[in-house]
Order: sequence, then structure tokens, then C-alpha cells
Amino acid sequence: MLRVWALGAMLFLNAAPAAAQVPPRVVDRFRQMGALRHAPDLVRDARHAPQWRASGDELVSWIEVGANAGTFEVISSGTGARRLVIARDQLAESLARLMGEGAVELSSPRFSLTRDGRAVLLDHAGRTFLLQLDSGALEAADAAALETRAFVEGGALSPDGRLLASEDGDTIRVTTRAGDQKVVARSSGEMTWRLAERPWSPDGRRLALWQDDNARVQRIPVVDYSGVAERVERVAYARAGTPLVRSRLHMFAPDTGALLAQDLDPGEDYGWLAEWLPDSSAALVLRMSRDGKRLDLLAHSTGDAAAKLLIREVRPETFVAGLDFALEGWADQVVVLPDGRGLLWSSERDGWRNYYLYDRAGALQGPVTRARYPVHRVVGLVGRGDAILAIASPDRTHPYDQRPVVFDLETGAGTRLTDAPGMHTATLAPSGQYFVDAWSSRDMPRRREIRGVLGEPGPVVSMADAEALGVLGWAPPEGFVAMAADGETRLHGVLFKPRDFDPGKRYAVIDQVYAGPFTTTVPWNFLGNRETLEARALAELGFVVAVIDNRGTPGRGKAFQDASYGRIGEIEIPDQVSALRAAAATRPWMDMERIGVVGHSWGGYFALRAMLTAPGTFQAGYAGAPGAVGEDALVNEPYMGSPIDNADGYARAANEPLASRLTGALKMMHGTSDTSAPLSTTMRMTQALVEAGKPFELLLTPGEGHAPEGSAADYYAHDIGRFFLTHLGGPR
Repeated sequence: MLRVWALGAMLFLNAAPAAAQVPPRVVDRFRQMGALRHAPDLVRDARHAPQWRASGDELVSWIEVGANAGTFEVISSGTGARRLVIARDQLAESLARLMGEGAVELSSPRFSLTRDGRAVLLDHAGRTFLLQLDSGALEAADAAALETRAFVEGGALSPDGRLLASEDGDTIRVTTRAGDQKVVARSSGEMTWRLAERPWSPDGRRLALWQDDNARVQRIPVVDYSGVAERVERVAYARAGTPLVRSRLHMFAPDTGALLAQDLDPGEDYGWLAEWLPDSSAALVLRMSRDGKRLDLLAHSTGDAAAKLLIREVRPETFVAGLDFALEGWADQVVVLPDGRGLLWSSERDGWRNYYLYDRAGALQGPVTRARYPVHRVVGLVGRGDAILAIASPDRTHPYDQRPVVFDLETGAGTRLTDAPGMHTATLAPSGQYFVDAWSSRDMPRRREIRGVLGEPGPVVSMADAEALGVLGWAPPEGFVAMAADGETRLHGVLFKPRDFDPGKRYAVIDQVYAGPFTTTVPWNFLGNRETLEARALAELGFVVAVIDNRGTPGRGKAFQDASYGRIGEIEIPDQVSALRAAAATRPWMDMERIGVVGHSWGGYFALRAMLTAPGTFQAGYAGAPGAVGEDALVNEPYMGSPIDNADGYARAANEPLASRLTGALKMMHGTSDTSAPLSTTMRMTQALVEAGKPFELLLTPGEGHAPEGSAADYYAHDIGRFFLTHLGGPR
């Protein structure tokens, strides 16, 4: 950590003129900034979640904090009894003996329970060990065992443990316990192969794969400037309105070696294998149209190549799903109930995300949750199978909090299991009677505790120790609520202040913006997210940094997110400005004569948007790796429609035609190897600014992708700080 602090000061000093004298307090602020950007490294916590044993209600957890720190415990849900698997000193001695080294100290190692729940596989110093949970015996893991290989190398172990499917470069293989290998498929040219999201059927007799046809997809050049002679690679990149990858599902039968393509023409849809029927008769595949207006659930038979449409959801006036669905939301879309009881299907058809029951033939039976708030995901069946445990946002005064709720399957009534604020996740025990509630809030570091599904509290599994953050002056951000530009909608935001904040001074305000329609950035947990870590660090230079979730973002119901549908770029900045002004109305220490804006990726687009559409509000803006509405199809089309159908909306959302409006200081940053928001976006903006005769600054990070890493990330963060100190100044 000291190296990071020193780097912050060094970067500032290297950027200063040779004759300039950098004040010690400025150097200290950059050191503090560097430390805060890496604050999670200072929190002592079990970084890997505890795991339930295969049978019973016993939980296996690594203990990082407390009297038993440095070893594993087995915790009984019913009684709360805790048993050390092995004493800390004994574990360290056993590891040292096996490695032929001196004392070994473990800290939150990666681990995984074996399939039978009797032992733990764990990593240390590049080697893998097996710890028996009942005896505490430790030994080197069998490197050839399929479970060990799956733990070390990745891949997908079949449910019966007989086979391991793996991706090795351009080849997909299946390996047996005896070490025999079968090549399933090999990529060639424009045809590539990958394992499906949930590749194995429950009986282990079918392996699902996707074949991706990239032949019609456009290519963007990525230039390697590291040598005298540049090298150019052309990478597939589907822009809005251009051809997409065409993905076809295949089924491999390990027993016969047959590879069968499914009959369904994939077209230009996005697909995910979401689930299997319990009897392995079919794989359930989600297909989303490229504009996000249609979402299908298809049953792909394992016995032949047939595909049957079970459920179709269509929203012609807006969208059913988009990028947030593609990244992780698909996993929560459908839940298969046991014993042929049907499927639970997630839908916002009534304005809120709820779950609906369908039979196995795809006939709607009715809603199973009737909430007037979002039900984000189903964790599993509880009790006698007559209720479900879900994660939802039931508190209207804290609409972004996510808490465990049990819903009765017959009545749809929901029962909150805790009033603890913040963000909760739940992991259900095999019995369905208990779950691990892992949660944190802005002022509470992560806790893991066992709860009964009726809400009864159980033992605390672990509590993170964030005491080391005290030396950095860590404090929760100040939350606020303000009206959107429509004068009716309540928006939520936070303000980050420097450690030595003085309410008698006036601070330049920086709006750390993201504003995209597929995620939120205001933190509701303890450590926050990447954007808010950067916001907190930037505040240490002597700014008040605001983070606001405007209309058009998810998590608040369909109407809230649809506010920006088809008109990206039109309401987000007015909402940001309205919320900033409302916050400043009761906070005289916010200097509204000195306002900056910074954002990365979609936030880079909106940082440019702010400078070009609200030049009277923002005096300085820093846009990192900005995207554009005409770029990535999956990022834009579900929220804007097609460029043909919504040509006016795309035109209004473009930043380049507004270049002549720039009046403040502007800087852009882009990695030359970015394949998410291509460098061409910044080059087009550069050309527009040059033609408009507008001065600006540009930082290129050679060889970096969409998010700079290592020293390039440190340089980027400190360059943002230097930019705003130069153009906005410090506290007054």
C-alpha cells in the first residue's frame, strides 16, 4: 500500500514543471487518494463465501477475523454450534510440512467443497490441498482428479463427477476420470465454439455447446504500438444496425460421441442456456431479439433436434430486456420447480418485476408474487415447497435496498425476513430451512449470518473488520434525495467529502456520472463500487464529489427505467443538474460556480454530454473511454430501438454535432486497444472539436483496453485529479 501512496505523489511531481514547488499538502492528498482507491485491500474479511455441505444444514466457512481466525469452521444452523476443522497453528504447520517451507500464514484462501461435502479443496502459493472436514487431515490434492482439475483449471464437471468439459484455446474437450480425452469441437476461422452457460444435463448424458458464426460481423482494427513496426489485429465488433454473431445450440453425447445441431435457425438473436428440465429431457434456452422487444423461452429436446416455444414475452412500445439481462440477469429469468410443478418466469408486465407460474407446456397459471416493488431474483423453494425465498426491494423509502423476502406460492403474500438496510444476498441450505444472509450497508461492513426461512435469527458466521480504514478517514457518504428535472420523480444520490472537510469553506463540486440505462452507481453497501471508490478518492483532493442515479436507470420499476427509452442523452443531464442544485440549496459549502463532471465508458459519453448540453453549469469535464449510441449493438439497440426505426433519436443522441457548444475545459482519455468502446469514438469527437475550433486535451494509454490496469490505471486516476485541480481549484 505504501508503494501506491508513493506513486500518487510521484505522478503529481512528474507532471509538474521542473521549477515548480509542489506544496506538501498536495502531495499528501495524492497519497491519500491512492490509498483510498485500494481501500478494499485493507478490509479483513472472508473474501470467499461459505458453502453448505451436501446434506444436512451444516455450513463450512473460512474464518478471517476473531479468535479462530486463520482456519475453517463447520457451523450447525439449527444449534449454532461451531467446530474447528483444524487448529490454526496445526493448519499452518501441516502446510509448511507439505510445501517444505517455513511457517505458512493463510489469508482468505480460495476454496471449494468437494461434491460429497466431506472435504475442502484450497489454494496456497500455486498448489492445491485437500482438507478433510471430519478428521482435519491435510494432504496434497490429486492433481489428476477431475474435481481438482475443475477447481484449478476451471471447466465444467458433470453432475455425476465422471466427466470434465473444458475450453482449451480453440478446442473443447471432455476428459474422463481415467484421463482419456475426447475432442468435442474445434474452432476454425469465423466459426468458433464455446461451452453453454449451464452445459451439463442433470444426468450428465448431454453437453451443450454454442457455435458462433462471426462471418458477417464487422471488424475494428486494434493497433499494437509497442514496436517500431505496428501490428494490426482486426476484432469482431457488432455496431448498432450491423450484422450480429449467429449462435446455434448443439448437443454432445459423451457415450456415443455424437454432436447434434438444433433445428432452430438462430437468426440475429442473443441466446443463453438458462436451465434444464429435471429429467434431462430438454434444455431451456432464452432468446432475446436484438432490439430487446421480444424474449422467448424454448425447450430444446435432448432426444432429437427439435425446439419448442414455451413462453414468449413481447413489449413493442419499449423493451423486455437489455444489456443488464445479457450480463447476468438471464440467470434469474426462469426457475424450474421440482416434481413437474412448472416454471417461474420473471416479468415486468405489471410495471414491477414479479414472478409468474407456467406449467411445463408453457401455459400461464398466474402470478406467484404480487409485489408493488421489484422482486429481483428467486433463491429457491423453502419450507414444504409452498413458498419461495427471494431477494426484493420492499421498502419504498429505500427503493434500492435489496432484502430477503419469503413469498407464499398460493397467495403471493410477501414476508420480509429482516429490516437490516443495505444490500443482501442469500444462499439457501439444501434442506430449504436456513439460508446465509450476507449483507452490508453504507455504515456497516459485510456480515454473514444464518437465518431461518421464517426470519428467525441464527449464528453470525463472519463480520468484516474495517478498522484499518479509520486511518484513511473513511466515513459513509452523505445521502440525499432530490427531484428530477420533471419536478415529480425523487432521485437518490450521495456526496463524498475530503477527510479534512470544513463546512466553513466552499468546495468545487464534481459530478461523477454514469447514467446508463442498464446499471446504477449510487452505493447502498459498505465499500461501494468501482465508480464510487474513484469518487471517494477524488474527493480527497479537496472536492465534493456527487454520485446520482437519474431516471432511465434500472431497479426502480419499469416506468422509471423507460423514462429514457428511445431518447438516450435527453433527460439524464437535466436530472443530474436538477439534483445537484437541490443538494446545494441547503449546503452552502457546495460551490456551484465551480462544477466539473467526470465519467468513464457510458459515463464518458455523459461527461461529454454534460459539457455540450449544459455549458452554463459545467466548467470542466473529463471523459474516459466514451461510448456512443451508434456503437455496440447490445449496449444501445435495446434502449434506443434500431437506427432505422429511430433515426431521429440516434441523431439527437450524438455528441459530435454539438462540438461547437463547448465552452469549458475538456479532456478525454482512451485506451488504444479498447474493444468495448472503440478508439474511433474519441477520434470522431476529436475531429468534431478540431473543426469547431475548440481547445481540448487528450490522453491516450497505449495497449490498454476499456479499463486501464496497473500503472496506467494509477496514472489515469491521478491525471483526472490534476485536471480538476488545475481548472476548478481547491477549497476556498
